[in-house]
Amino acid sequence: MSTLHGRGRVAGLPAWDRCAVMGVVNVTPDSFSDGGRWFDTTAAVKHGLGLVTEGADLIDVGGESTRPGATRVDEEEELKRVIPVVRGLASEGVTVSVDTMRASVAERSLGAGAALVNDVSGGLADPAMIPVVAAAGAPFVVMHWRGFLQGGNVKGSYRDVVSEVVDELHARVEAVLAGGIAPDRIVIDPGLGFSKEAEHDLELLAHLDRLRDIGHPLLVAASRKRFLGRVLAGPEGAPPPARERDAATAAVSALAAHQGAWAVRVHEVRATADAVRVARAIEQARGARAGAHPAADAPHNPGEGAR
Repeated sequence: MSTLHGRGRVAGLPAWDRCAVMGVVNVTPDSFSDGGRWFDTTAAVKHGLGLVTEGADLIDVGGESTRPGATRVDEEEELKRVIPVVRGLASEGVTVSVDTMRASVAERSLGAGAALVNDVSGGLADPAMIPVVAAAGAPFVVMHWRGFLQGGNVKGSYRDVVSEVVDELHARVEAVLAGGIAPDRIVIDPGLGFSKEAEHDLELLAHLDRLRDIGHPLLVAASRKRFLGRVLAGPEGAPPPARERDAATAAVSALAAHQGAWAVRVHEVRATADAVRVARAIEQARGARAGAHPAADAPHNPGEGAR
């Protein structure tokens, strides 16, 4: 399956001819990356519109931090944070994703104009989530998840991280399908950084083809995450702050796009928007060359024509 045609499309969302860019708007005071910067509704909507101007194809709005050790906010507070921002962006014609583990927040967000539900628990945190999304006919992101991260990076032990994540995601997708969500509305996410160490995240990124073989469009959310800090720091150094990992994020975005990811989720959009467009241009150049020289890769037989 080529990267040109293998990334798939998601029913109910625009069809992009390249890896899509999902910009992040955290309406939280405590996100690991940009907590508090867009906590005000007006500022959050303005930031989301700015990300679209910089090249984002859709905007992921979240009102609850999922960083390790974060304390969950209550339902009322999450609704208060998220719904006005979803409504404000959707009213401007933005394709909006809501990042939530609560069915009530998903339902209200879809009513306010959201087009996609991005649940880091894949529907495990709230038993009502799958029925709500199925009833709405909305697309749904199923992330690999092994539980809440209060108290540290829980359940991060793997014998074969790629095989285990693939198997667990496959089982979760089957449960989501059984719950009534249509197969052409399911996106999968390997859950980089969730119950995973840096070496696990890197191994998953090295084998995105195995994840794509599950048969659903793939979302890669590597932006500013801890494993990038570890890579940039080297064996002895201190990891750079989250906001100094954007060049590394763009590099991962280009690699993910090349490997057929449907979308990448990022905080800083411009560099990644450029990266995925360059990846697409290279794919097109490769395709054009293959079409112009169909025999270019044929094995050479030195005796052919000598008789």
